[in-house]
Amino acid sequence: LLSAVLKRVACMTVRKGEKMAISIQEHMAIDVCPGPIKPIKQISDYFPRFPRGLPAAVSRNNSVHSTVSQPSVTHSEAPKDEDDVDKLFGAYGAASAAPTKHEEETEAEGYESDDSTTLGTLDFSLLHDQENNALHCSINKAKGLKPMDHNGLADPYVKLHLLPGASKANKLRTKTLRNTLNPVWNETLTYYGITDEDMVRKTLRISVCDEDKFRHNEFIGETRIPLKKLKPNQTKTFNICLEKQLPIDKTEDKSLEERGRILISLKYSSQKTGLVVGIARCAHLAAMDANGYSDPYVKIYLKPDVDKKSKHKTAVKKKTLNPEFNEEFCYEIKQADLAKKTLEVTVWDYDIGKSNDFIGGVTLGINAKGERLKHWFDCLKSKDKKIERWHTLTNELPGSILSD
Repeated sequence: LLSAVLKRVACMTVRKGEKMAISIQEHMAIDVCPGPIKPIKQISDYFPRFPRGLPAAVSRNNSVHSTVSQPSVTHSEAPKDEDDVDKLFGAYGAASAAPTKHEEETEAEGYESDDSTTLGTLDFSLLHDQENNALHCSINKAKGLKPMDHNGLADPYVKLHLLPGASKANKLRTKTLRNTLNPVWNETLTYYGITDEDMVRKTLRISVCDEDKFRHNEFIGETRIPLKKLKPNQTKTFNICLEKQLPIDKTEDKSLEERGRILISLKYSSQKTGLVVGIARCAHLAAMDANGYSDPYVKIYLKPDVDKKSKHKTAVKKKTLNPEFNEEFCYEIKQADLAKKTLEVTVWDYDIGKSNDFIGGVTLGINAKGERLKHWFDCLKSKDKKIERWHTLTNELPGSILSD
């Protein structure tokens, strides 16, 4: 069919007297030559290159045969035949030229394109559980991730950070799924100790990475969600295109530096005639060891402590920044006397062969402020009622404690 059409066009060109006929060999030399020679317009329009097969109008069963295979043509009919050929080939060539160029550019640039969709999309949902001071992050699935391995696939996982804050202390991550660009995790990761202040000030950073056994894990893409976009106790679902890695602000106000959170419960027990202090757990503790973790334990004092008998300690939890203790301690004291007392709670990192490191502390009592003062007074007003609150640890050592 191609040979027949070539002869047909050559014949038409001679009859019109516009140009001399060009042989198939000459046409092919012009068409594929990489130099500055430009293809003759009539020939290149009639016979464009089809990178993905012939146009729909030219099928394998020679559906155009009846249009271009007439045995002869007169000079007056030539323009009409040229229009027919243009409709079959020239129009398609013009329409296909732009997409072909785009495809070539995409291959050349790879995934360095500014189009964020080349990194993939992530489907997830967030829920702020205000009553339990928790943020539930449900990582559902990703689609069309950027290939990172030689086999054209990736080993993706998702990690979460709360900004601003220490990365290791508040990092959560999903499991790794092997050899896929469309992973389905269906995992829920939970941050505990999330206060109303956090919901106003903090941003959740969600990163998708490729796990590599023999090299450093590679970054694929990320997205960031300001927590103030969430409404209490309402699940919000996101389906977002991943972006390139964004810079993290290193000029954060040092006054906002945190050492972690601690969940403390207070209850005055009329049965035990004393104050029951519960140390439930800590979250997002500062890392004190070279391995990026700590070996934390909690120590409490009820002051003033004339007899120096108010000291209590929890067990040490190894290599963690989010320890769970679930321990209770009781101080025998009259309820009326609690108005004159102060509870000092400190968190330490246990070290062998050297002094233990102070991580952070908090003071509850009549001299405290804000939520710490409110927690103390709520305990005094509510006998036999357990009141549990999260508190932010500061890097100031309470009272006169200088070491463990």
